[in-house]
Amino acid sequence: MKTRISSSLVTLPVATLLTTAILASCATNDPDRRAKQGAAIGALAGAVIGHQLDHDNGAILGGVIGAVAGGSVGSYQDKQQMELEAALEEERRNKQIEIQRLQDETLKVSLSSEASFDFDRSALKPAFYPALDKLANLLSKYDRTLLHVIGYTDSVGTESYNLGLSNERARSVAMYLNAEGVDIRRIRTEGRGESEPRVANDTAANRALNRRVEIFIKPIIEGQEQKALDAPV
Repeated sequence: MKTRISSSLVTLPVATLLTTAILASCATNDPDRRAKQGAAIGALAGAVIGHQLDHDNGAILGGVIGAVAGGSVGSYQDKQQMELEAALEEERRNKQIEIQRLQDETLKVSLSSEASFDFDRSALKPAFYPALDKLANLLSKYDRTLLHVIGYTDSVGTESYNLGLSNERARSVAMYLNAEGVDIRRIRTEGRGESEPRVANDTAANRALNRRVEIFIKPIIEGQEQKALDAPV
């Protein structure tokens, strides 16, 4: 079994202060503000991610962030899915984003690496910011969920390199979402490298499918809060 890199974001006060300081340094009238923010977030990610929150159990998480009553989970995720699909209709049509509903009521949002990152880079493409802005807006609205941001690569390059790249890309997405208002306590990141391909890495088209970042939106359910913390399989 191949190694994974997993991490949680730092606690809210530290991360928010660091993010705010960096974003404040970009003048609001600067035409390149969004590009500079993206670069700053990518640089910040390596500094603030990696602090484990394993001392927080599920019940504490639910108490701090909020939880959904068991009988309301389906309706809560239905509404969130409908709004995500409507807001991201253009991106879905252009094969930049996929939205799926899993059996445990988790929503999976898959981001095409071709749309979101340049080849062999972990900094987000500025052209993808509007899509992430829409996503962050809805993730902030439906805030009784935990977000697992997981990066994957194709099999080109060494296993260790791909593992690191997948982790960096997951972190870049996570930090962008946080900068756009998503509570950092709700986000966990993980790199899985080339270990879980969607299809065989035997053609350029298939390798493109395997290069991706997936966001698993897991509901925090009253009395079952620990399940939200469990890494997607």
